[in-house]
Amino acid sequence: MKEIPSLFSLCVKIITWNIMHGCGQPQDLFELPSVFLDGLLMMLPPLALQNIYELTIGSTTVEASIVNSINIRKKRGSFRYNESRAAWKTLYKKRWPENIKWKDQSSYTAGDHCVEAHESTASVIDWQQLYWERHLQDCLDAATEQALLPAFGGNIAELKIPDSIMSLIGHIGSGDCNCSNLSYHCNKFGCYARCMRLQSVLCHDKILDFLRTSKLEALVFRRILSGRHVDGVCKLITQNRETLISLELVYCKLSPLDMEMICNSVYDKEIHSHGIRHFSITSSTIFGSKSSSIPCGLSFFLSSGRSLHSVRFTDTRLGLKAAEFIFEILIKSSSSLVNLELSGNELEGLLSKVGRKYISFSPVLESPISLQSLVELNLRGNNLQMNDMVGLYHVLVNMPKLSRLDLSDNPIRDDGVRRLIPFFVKDLEVTSQVTEMWLENCDLSGTGASELLQSLTMKTGQLKTLSFADNDLGSSVAAPLAKFLGASRIRNLNIEGIGLGPFGFQELERKMPNKTTLAHLNISKNRGGIQAAHFIHRIVSQALDLVSINAGSNLLPPESLSIIQDALRKSNGKLEELDLTGNASLHSPNSKSVISQFQFQGNLIIKLPSFCPSSSAYDDDP
Repeated sequence: MKEIPSLFSLCVKIITWNIMHGCGQPQDLFELPSVFLDGLLMMLPPLALQNIYELTIGSTTVEASIVNSINIRKKRGSFRYNESRAAWKTLYKKRWPENIKWKDQSSYTAGDHCVEAHESTASVIDWQQLYWERHLQDCLDAATEQALLPAFGGNIAELKIPDSIMSLIGHIGSGDCNCSNLSYHCNKFGCYARCMRLQSVLCHDKILDFLRTSKLEALVFRRILSGRHVDGVCKLITQNRETLISLELVYCKLSPLDMEMICNSVYDKEIHSHGIRHFSITSSTIFGSKSSSIPCGLSFFLSSGRSLHSVRFTDTRLGLKAAEFIFEILIKSSSSLVNLELSGNELEGLLSKVGRKYISFSPVLESPISLQSLVELNLRGNNLQMNDMVGLYHVLVNMPKLSRLDLSDNPIRDDGVRRLIPFFVKDLEVTSQVTEMWLENCDLSGTGASELLQSLTMKTGQLKTLSFADNDLGSSVAAPLAKFLGASRIRNLNIEGIGLGPFGFQELERKMPNKTTLAHLNISKNRGGIQAAHFIHRIVSQALDLVSINAGSNLLPPESLSIIQDALRKSNGKLEELDLTGNASLHSPNSKSVISQFQFQGNLIIKLPSFCPSSSAYDDDP
């Protein structure tokens, strides 16, 4: 039987229709009782809520709303500020539930600075702004898909927004109306955009007109492959250079001249410095295969960027000479660089050369080394060798503020780690600055890892994150690891795929300290079997701050589930997630009832494999 609508829902439907079609007066709404008005705001679709806001301020642009902000406050409750903010947050959560957690915490990660730069400085989240910014990005992505079709005629003004997106903002009707044009969404919501991601096909003069009200802080350009798109890129940068602080190029193929034009577009004619804080080039070609230097425009850009906070060159086919030039420029520049990433390039021998430049410098001398301000250094996947670690030592001792170091995916081996142990020991003893270190897939053995752990155990440093993932360390590392857990203040430990095996887990459990500061632990892909389950029981019972454990793909037998159940019953209740995926034997008819017993703030703690195990024996071979 069809549900009979309530009188309130019918009233909301009529009011919504009137608002969407420009009928009625906004002041009439504010004469409604508070309870009714608050309920109405929470039930309106996004476009209707936006129309009320614009009718209230008497303008369709945010720029004009600033002028009228004093008048807005005089209106009832500043447009019911708290209720309106709650409504926008609810709408955002409903449409993009996967993104709500970090938005709600106003989190900011250096790795995503190009996408989230504008949020890092906001003390109070503007959910209305975030909603329309994300909506506009969805519209641009949908328009890009159409523009890439062979039938596209080249006029981006004619691109239509799909009904599936239109319905999400409450617009129901013909797809041929002006509201479904890309230009409508850019003109109406462009003023909310602070960060934007554009494909080459939309880097067109028309987009400049569509986004004339935008005050962009972050721009991400993807697949800029020819000079005809570079002109649109430069014009968009120039149009927003007063507010732009983040610039990223992804999957681009640019000539030195193209790169020079892009770099020059950030400058004002009378000022030979720029305000870009975050600069990133990812999976792109800007250095010719035979080139031994970097484009002049890029060189000047790096040397004149007094505001540069982070620089990233990831998978850019960066040659040895070009990388050496970049280091040389950054060393001599006046910027206070905090994050530097040169990853995914072939840079064997780089640090041996760069290290010589640092040998003559001493932290106690007044040396013009801007990299003394560096907090994060990422050299992942550069084919660095043991000899490079000798040079890296001289680099690191001149970086007194270094907190995060990533050397993963470099075959430095045990001898390479040994070259760095004096730095780690001295740094942790004197300054206690290094808090995060990644040594994943570095061809380490249990001997090299044990030596490093023993050295770290002797000091009372502030190391919070350590990863040895994907090194074949074997069970011999279990005892030094257990001792390290008891002596350190480690919070995040990743020992995924290090070959602990049943004996390693047994030894780790036997020598596990009574107290540890661990919050996040990854022990996946270690083939631990039932011994891995016993270790989980021990760590869950003793680690009072433990929040998450990843124990996936450990060949856990069915009886492991009862052991883990017992551990969770005895736990302190802080554990938020226990990942057991990849253990096919744990999937059983009664597993659903088992995992439903353990929840944290309404969410299931245990994650089990979602498929049934094969009838044939599983021996862990590929």
